[in-house]
Amino acid sequence: MVLKEQTNYKRVVLTGPESTGKTTLAQQLAAYYQTIWIPEFARQYAKEINNEFTYADVLNVARFQLVQEIEVEEKVNKILFFDTSLIITKVWLDVVFKKVPQWLEEQILHEEADLYLLCAPDIEWVFDPLRVNGGKKRVKLFERYLNELENYGFNYRIITGSGEKRLNNCISYIQNEFSF
Repeated sequence: MVLKEQTNYKRVVLTGPESTGKTTLAQQLAAYYQTIWIPEFARQYAKEINNEFTYADVLNVARFQLVQEIEVEEKVNKILFFDTSLIITKVWLDVVFKKVPQWLEEQILHEEADLYLLCAPDIEWVFDPLRVNGGKKRVKLFERYLNELENYGFNYRIITGSGEKRLNNCISYIQNEFSF
């Protein structure tokens, strides 16, 4: 388990179901705030294993996610954006494998994100060979992520709208949350 120390920057996590704009928003927000973002490692890993995740694969992805921040800390300018979170990993493990290790539950409590931006499934699902949860399943997953954020008592905002409006909603929430 990796416990993060206090930093001199804010952590903002984009979370939500597939095809809700997390990666696009992470890139746009990093550009807007002239900082960096951490991409979702699971996508790269999925390509390498033909999207056939085992339980052990998902845990490996989670462990890698924990160390990614350490590698980029020196490059952060006031705010760091994450294109995923351990909550997504937890829900995925529960939905697919019906079990979640205790260390992951404990680590989620120590993620120390300052703000979660939960992307609503109100934009069109776009096919991608690595995506498997379109349609009604996206709405159910959104509800699961929302419940997780509330159960942990994390600070979050729901992101809606499309295109420029979606980005501006994120910026507005960030501006209201932090003073830079």
